[in-house]
Amino acid sequence: MTELIAVTNRVMDRFSEGVQLVGGQQWHNSTPCGHWDVREVINHVTVEQLWVPPLLQGATVDEIGDRFNGDQLGTDPIAAWSAASTEALACFSAPGALDGEVSLSAGITATKSYCWEMTVDAFIHAWDVLRGIGADEVLDPELVDVISERLFAKADAAGDAEVPTAGDAPSKQTRLLAKFGREG
Repeated sequence: MTELIAVTNRVMDRFSEGVQLVGGQQWHNSTPCGHWDVREVINHVTVEQLWVPPLLQGATVDEIGDRFNGDQLGTDPIAAWSAASTEALACFSAPGALDGEVSLSAGITATKSYCWEMTVDAFIHAWDVLRGIGADEVLDPELVDVISERLFAKADAAGDAEVPTAGDAPSKQTRLLAKFGREG
C-alpha cells in the first residue's frame, strides 16, 4: 500500500468518526464551511466519493452528468457515507489505479493528484464537521504534517504568498486550516 493510500485511509477513518458522532439534533448545525450545515458537508464529501468509481473506470464528467446531484445521504447518512467511502478507497487502492489518469472538469489529471485532492478535501471537511457538532476538533498531527508538507511545498514552488494567521506562532493545524479560509 502506498503512503498516499495509507494517508487517505486514515483521513477517511477520521471523517467516518466525525460522521458517527453526529447526534440527531446536530445534522443541521452550522459549520465553518460557507453556508453548509453538517449534513450538507457530509453529503458533499459523500458525493465526491461517489464520483471516484466511474471516473477511475474512465467515465468523463459529461458522461456522469447530474447522477450525483442533490442529497445522496437519504434516511441513513452514516450508511451512505460508509458505502461511498469504502468503494472509493477500494478503487484508489486497486493495483495500478494511482498510475492512471482521470477526466475531470479541469481536464485530464493524474489519478494520484486526484486522490490527493480528495484526501485533503475530506481532511479539511472532517474538521468542519467536528467543529459543527462541538466535538474534539484536534486533527491527527501526523496527517497535519503530511498534508501541510505537500500543500506548502507546492505553494512555495509556485511562489504563492504565505497565508496570514493570527498569533505569533500558529500551530501547524491552524496554519493548514487558514490555507482553506478557516480559523482554528
